[in-house]
Amino acid sequence: MRMIKNFIGGEYVDPLGEPKYDVYNPAIGEVIAKVAEGKKEEVDKAVDLAYDAQKKWEKVPIPDRIKILFKLENLMWDSIDELAEITTNEHGKTFQEAKGDIIRAIQNVESAAAVSYHIMGENNRNIAYEVDEELVRVPIGVFAIISPFNFPLMIPFWFMPYAVAMGNTVIIKPSEKTPMSMEKSMELIKKAGFPENVVQLVNGGKEVVDYILENNKIAGISFVGSTPVAEYVYKTGTSRKKRVQAGASAKNFILVMPDADIENLMPNIIGSFFGNAGERCLAGSVLVTFKENHDKVVNSFVDHAKKLKIGYGMEKDVDMGPLIRREHKERVVKYIQIGIDEGAKLILDGRNYKNEKYPNGFFLAPTIFDFVNPDMTIAKEEIFGPVASIITTNNFDEALEIINRSRYGNASSIYTKSGYYAREFVDRVEAGNIGINIGVAAPIAFYPFAGMKQSFFGDLHPQGGLDHILFFTDSKVVISRWST
Repeated sequence: MRMIKNFIGGEYVDPLGEPKYDVYNPAIGEVIAKVAEGKKEEVDKAVDLAYDAQKKWEKVPIPDRIKILFKLENLMWDSIDELAEITTNEHGKTFQEAKGDIIRAIQNVESAAAVSYHIMGENNRNIAYEVDEELVRVPIGVFAIISPFNFPLMIPFWFMPYAVAMGNTVIIKPSEKTPMSMEKSMELIKKAGFPENVVQLVNGGKEVVDYILENNKIAGISFVGSTPVAEYVYKTGTSRKKRVQAGASAKNFILVMPDADIENLMPNIIGSFFGNAGERCLAGSVLVTFKENHDKVVNSFVDHAKKLKIGYGMEKDVDMGPLIRREHKERVVKYIQIGIDEGAKLILDGRNYKNEKYPNGFFLAPTIFDFVNPDMTIAKEEIFGPVASIITTNNFDEALEIINRSRYGNASSIYTKSGYYAREFVDRVEAGNIGINIGVAAPIAFYPFAGMKQSFFGDLHPQGGLDHILFFTDSKVVISRWST
């Protein structure tokens, strides 16, 4: 069984520790690789090398940094099928979903290549008599990226291209559940021409996270994961004077208004709830209807969900793959039982699904609850699986009150033909990513990935836009007088 390698000092290196974590093909249910827990000396070595490399990297002209990003973009396009297959085999998502993951990663490389337009300074001549003043943005140092299992490439690339384009160096710690996609990408990063130690990879779990938090040479951390861990990383990191942006959990509500064109929009709604097997922070979790359109929406929702083809993501026509681990499937199944015990009506039960071709896979078919109370556990907690809850409301104001009652504020969508209700929804809903007739409101690379309440910790959001410029740079203000 092969061990996942680190990438330190410009080359792949064997880990110092013993195997600790299994990497599965979730569709087959077999271990395909092993991950060692990273040692403190491995993290410290990578950080020391990155710290020294950053002093040289920041002096590389911005156009030369951009040329390397363009080369990386081309290499990733050339390798997209290979990368997608790796992602499918270690995560379980379908091949097309995996390609979408990588395309989003590439888009962030493209977006970061425009950094020269965004970090230009500001200046004023004669701010006082014969005095000029200017603001320049400068890199900060070494940043660490701690990413989750559900998007093995896209999420590290929310951060890495921007950080390095602005003159910083980066240490990436991928999820120990899905490390293979990023491991392969380091080969492309090296081929693109990044100097040694500008981008490095250290594998492991919580111990590596703690070593990152403890290391005083790391200036900032970009994190995505669950709310408890995000809060831990944010509080620990900021207490040690690090910049931290931490994306967290979600419970996303999808409101279907009575005027919505259900039949044309339902495939989009289904994709929101069951794409990526529900393992994404933008997944639809709660479907909100009115009494007057409840039956029509629910009947269509169940009918479309039943037609989804479940299986190994590398096979054609598969709509939904397995969950990431057997224990994660068991966790989701426990939530289904909680929903039953709390009185919700189970109208589509995915627990009994069996895949004859892959009997050991971690499959769970779409599961739908109706007549869910907003105070039920399944309506409040992130399940992170293909489980949908349906809440019926009396009117628009009640629907918004229920949505805004959630402690999470990652995303929410409305389906309607009404410009009035769309505008009201945007103004009043407490969510960072908002969809209008779009179930998965995933911002394009040059917009930030927003999030509110307990779905985000920090001040500056992930991905593109001004937030990233401010997160990965600091400001110097220069006041000068040249008169004699």
